Amino acid sequence: MSNEMNGADAMVRMLEAHGVRHIFGLCGDTTLPLYDSLLKLDHGITHVLTRDERSAAYMADGYSRITGRPGVCEGPSGGGATYILPGLIEASESSYAVLGITSDISVGSYGKYPLTEVDQEALMRPLTKWNTVIKQATHIPRMVRAAFRAMTTGRPGAAHLGLPYDIQYDMVDPSDIWADEALSTYPAYRAAPEPRAAEAAVDAILSAKSPLIVCGGGVVISGAMEELERLSMRLDIPVATSISGQGSLAETHSNAVGVVGSNGGTDETWQAMEAADLVIFMGCRAGSTTTARWEAPKPGARIVHFDSDPMVIGANYPTEVGVVADLRLALAEVNAVLDARKQGAQTFGGAAAAQEIKRRKFDALDNLAVSDEAPIRPERVIATLQKTLPPDAIIVSDPGTTCPYFSAYYQLPQAGRRFITNRAHGALGYSLSASLGAWYGEPGTKVVALMGDGSFGFTCGELETVCRSRANITFVVLSNSSFGWIKASQMADKGARYYNVDFNRTDHAAIASAYGVKSWRVENPADLEKVMREAIAHDGPTLVDIITQPLEEAAAPVRRWMG
Repeated sequence: MSNEMNGADAMVRMLEAHGVRHIFGLCGDTTLPLYDSLLKLDHGITHVLTRDERSAAYMADGYSRITGRPGVCEGPSGGGATYILPGLIEASESSYAVLGITSDISVGSYGKYPLTEVDQEALMRPLTKWNTVIKQATHIPRMVRAAFRAMTTGRPGAAHLGLPYDIQYDMVDPSDIWADEALSTYPAYRAAPEPRAAEAAVDAILSAKSPLIVCGGGVVISGAMEELERLSMRLDIPVATSISGQGSLAETHSNAVGVVGSNGGTDETWQAMEAADLVIFMGCRAGSTTTARWEAPKPGARIVHFDSDPMVIGANYPTEVGVVADLRLALAEVNAVLDARKQGAQTFGGAAAAQEIKRRKFDALDNLAVSDEAPIRPERVIATLQKTLPPDAIIVSDPGTTCPYFSAYYQLPQAGRRFITNRAHGALGYSLSASLGAWYGEPGTKVVALMGDGSFGFTCGELETVCRSRANITFVVLSNSSFGWIKASQMADKGARYYNVDFNRTDHAAIASAYGVKSWRVENPADLEKVMREAIAHDGPTLVDIITQPLEEAAAPVRRWMG
C-alpha cells in the first residue's frame, strides 16, 4: 500500500473494513471520484445501480432487516440528497441501521451558488440518528467509524455522511484505515439491564392474573426470539405482536395470539388486549397503531415495559416497571431469575386463550377465503399465499391494501425476520425496492413483494433493476384502481364522499412484461392458485396482477381508518 490514498479510495476502504458487501445507489456528477474508486480497487463490494435514490435507500433498508448488517445506499448532491431522505427516516424511525452517503459540491464552492448546493447537514439532521458533512479528507476514516458506531449501538438507526467532491481527491493516511469489527452487525455493544430490574419485572408479572406480552420490532432486531419463547412457555403467557413485531414467535406457535391494533388486528385479537390486567410491552413503543390510538390497555391495567430506548418507557402509559436494556440480554436475565427461583409450570392459560382466539378468527376468515366472488377478495389472495409459499419465504409488503390482510391472516411458520413492511412512515412504493435489497441479503431464498396498484406506480421503474440483477422475486399486485386506504378512510370518516382517490385501470402485467418480467393477470378466482404456483416456481422475476375487491367495500381487518 502506498503512503497516501485519496479520499474516495479511503471511503471505499473504510466501508470494506466495516464488512460492507453491497451498496445501492445512483450515479451523479459529484460522485465521479467515488465511482472511479469502486471500479479500480479490489474490495469485494457489489454496487447495485438503481433508478431512483429513494429506491436505493429502501433496498438498503430491506438488506439491513434481513441480514442484521448495516445497509448502505448512496446518491449525488442536490436532488439525490433530497430523494434519499425517505428511506433514511424510515430506517431510523424503525430502528434499522442504514448508512446514506451523499456526495456534495466542493467545499471550496460553498456559498458561491453552485448548481445543486443544499445544506446537507441541516437537511439530514432531524431525520437521522447521526449525520455530518465531512469537511477534510483526513476526517473520513474517523467519521465513517462514528457513523457505524451510531447506527449499530443503543437503539439502531440511520446515519448520513456527506462527501464533498473536492475532498474525494485530497490525500488520506492509509494507517488510519481500520474498523471495529463489532460494528459490522447490530445490535453492537449490547447493554444489560440495571441490577434488580429483571427481578422487579418478574415480581410484577407473577402477581398478575391475566398478563399479555405485546412484542414490537425490537424483539427480532435483538434476536431475542428464543428467550421470548422460553419465557412465554414456562409461564404460559399469550404473546401478541405489532405488525413490526411479527416473527417474535412463529405465528403457528401455541402461545401466539397474532397482531393486535388498528391495522392488521381483528376483533378477536383485540379481546386479548382488553382482557389483560398487565401488559408487557417488549421492544414496542406502544404507539397509535398497536393500541388503536391508545384505546387499550384498559384503564387500570398495569404496564411492564422492556426497551433499549429509555425515551419510549412511560411515554404513553404509567409504567410499573421499566427495563432499559437490549431485549435478548433482558429476557435472558428474566429467565435466569425464574431459574434461580425454580419458577416453572405456573400457568396463565396463554396457550388455551391464544388457540381459542385464532380458532374464532380463522373461522370468520374461511368463508371469505374460499369465495368465488369477482373481483377477487383479498382474503382469498392471502389464503392462496399461505398454501403456495415455502415456509422460509421472505415477504415484503407495502403499508397500503396488502399489509392489514397479510398481518391479520398469514401465519408465519418461523420466528425471525421473514416479513418486512415500512411501519414508521408508511410511504408507498417501498416493497418493490426493499424486496430487491432483501434478495441481495438472502439470494437463495424465495422473496415475495406485495403491493397495491397505487404503490406499483411509485417505483415500477425498478423492475429494470430487478431484471438486470436476475433476482428471483415474485411481485403480487392487488389492483383496485384507487388509493384504497384513503378511499376507505373517506368512506368511514367522510360519509363516502370520495374525492381524487380513483385512477384508471392499468395493465401491470403488460408493463412488467415490457421490462422482462414473466407476468400474469388474474381476474377469475379459480385461476389464482395455479398462477401463483407457476409464478413462485419460475426461476427469475415474476409478477401476478390480481383484480381485487375495492378496499372500501371489503371486510378489511382495520379497526380504525383515521382519526
